[in-house]
Amino acid sequence: MKQLVIFGNTYQQDDSSSVLQLLEYLKNNGIHVAIERNYVRYLFNGKDGGYDTFEASQVPEADMALSLGGDGTFLTTAMWVSRQGMPILGINLGHLGYLTAGRLDKDSDVIKEVLKGNYRIEERAMLQVQCDAVEISHPWALNEIAILRHDTSSMLDMETRLRDRELTIYRGDGLIVSTPTGSTAYNMSVGGPILEPTTSCLVLSPISPHSLTMRPLVVRDDSEIVVRTHSRADHYEVSIDGEITLCPTGSSLAIARAPYYARVVQLQGNNFANTLRKKLLWGTDQR
Repeated sequence: MKQLVIFGNTYQQDDSSSVLQLLEYLKNNGIHVAIERNYVRYLFNGKDGGYDTFEASQVPEADMALSLGGDGTFLTTAMWVSRQGMPILGINLGHLGYLTAGRLDKDSDVIKEVLKGNYRIEERAMLQVQCDAVEISHPWALNEIAILRHDTSSMLDMETRLRDRELTIYRGDGLIVSTPTGSTAYNMSVGGPILEPTTSCLVLSPISPHSLTMRPLVVRDDSEIVVRTHSRADHYEVSIDGEITLCPTGSSLAIARAPYYARVVQLQGNNFANTLRKKLLWGTDQR
């Protein structure tokens, strides 16, 4: 590995000294680093610190992207680099860090192991969405696309078609279409199933459905899902990995798997079962 691009969040309150030590370590190991412009200015008080910089919308070629932060930073990184097929290594500076490979602290060997080549790459399905009424500037999601109420307490009526056939009308507070990676995020919080992240499926999970028979539904990931949403409000919200777009009531969304994957770096010892135990505390006595 010879080149890295680095993304990070600019609102973390942690001391940045560990990040500066990491940058020095990479430099001493002959790794050329370019840092996203807003992040480098955050690290160096408005300056570039002598590093190459780039705009998030114009990511230079590199062997790997390094995401320094939590899951939100990882999702942002995936949005900007996945179309290039660039692998993403997540280093957790936040709280849960479910998507990351490890933490950045004095006991962490994540970077050392990656530089030794002791890692594998998992391909994770992403989603894309189009609205027939407005243009969505960043229509790609690694976790989920959610339809939500806007400025009203009344229910949404969401006419849903699956593979060009009528499925149902979801009535409630909203609807989540989740990837397997996103199954442990918003989907899990509304009672949706947890999926192994490399499985080939999607989940439709209603939010506070009016009918108790409306349950989460797992479908093939080659399915196009079309949802026309009606509401008493003029608009409803479309959350794309947390980024909100307003769409007019009566408009239609077409949701499908994106034509590329997020390539997630995992250390050789990491696996799905370990992640459930360590980060979701499965099998842990929490008394």
